[in-house]
Amino acid sequence: MRTEIIDLNGHPFHIRRWGDPAKPPLLLLHGFPEYSGAWADLAPYLTDRFHCIAPDQRGYGQSWAPDDVALYRGSQLVGDMAALIDHIGGPLTVMGHDWGAAVAYGLAMFRPKLVSRLIIANGVHPAPFQRALAAGGAQAEASQYILSLRREGSERYFSANDFEKMKALFLARMNNAWMTPDKLAEYTAEWSRPGRLKTMIHWYRASPLQVAAPGAPITDLPEMPRERLMVRCPHLLIWGRGDTALLPEATEGLEDFAPDLTRVEFEAADHWICHQIPQKVAQAIKDWLPGA
Repeated sequence: MRTEIIDLNGHPFHIRRWGDPAKPPLLLLHGFPEYSGAWADLAPYLTDRFHCIAPDQRGYGQSWAPDDVALYRGSQLVGDMAALIDHIGGPLTVMGHDWGAAVAYGLAMFRPKLVSRLIIANGVHPAPFQRALAAGGAQAEASQYILSLRREGSERYFSANDFEKMKALFLARMNNAWMTPDKLAEYTAEWSRPGRLKTMIHWYRASPLQVAAPGAPITDLPEMPRERLMVRCPHLLIWGRGDTALLPEATEGLEDFAPDLTRVEFEAADHWICHQIPQKVAQAIKDWLPGA
């Protein structure tokens, strides 16, 4: 693994790389509350096929982290990674998890010439996810934590007592056997960078997603035009069925937006699938690639 700082649109971004730069690039986009090092479990299993490139996204790790919530709109986050792809040379394969999936979908939908293939691991397309959040059912109930994160000053609540509440949120109701004491110390060090937890949470504050109260559906959602939200490249969705944060209903109807979709599901995994069964995730990716 190698690290570097590169300039994207005039701002510094921290990048981790695994494998041979002569191989096809694979852009790996982490979610909340992770950072580029979160791919260290999976990337080594992919270096026989790819040069793996993982940035700390805006507001995370050692990358640019402006304090203003207005600088965390989806178009800006996608713009960062579009600049990185221009720097690397595209089009290329993009993989995203959790919030990284939102950016990966944004690239595939709005910058399609940059993305040759799209891989998502326990992440959601905005249209099916918003429908599920607005329905006021199980997904809305599972996503009430979003409202807690959006509250002003929530970073102080979640960072108190050595990030006690942050660790509880991160590891709640899922298999956390992969989270060794050393790994947890590494995560805590990343969250402890000055102002960093606040800017990580800004992704939630800047998002237009509406979360219904359980049993109280939102019925006046703004229109989400299907034609603008299409993923036209080959798309692989890898899903750990034990996920308690993102439920199966959050991907219902995805085929309407991704006609070239392949689904691969694993019973013995959850939201942290890339940590729990990295070798199986890597094999699923290789089996899906052309010429497998």
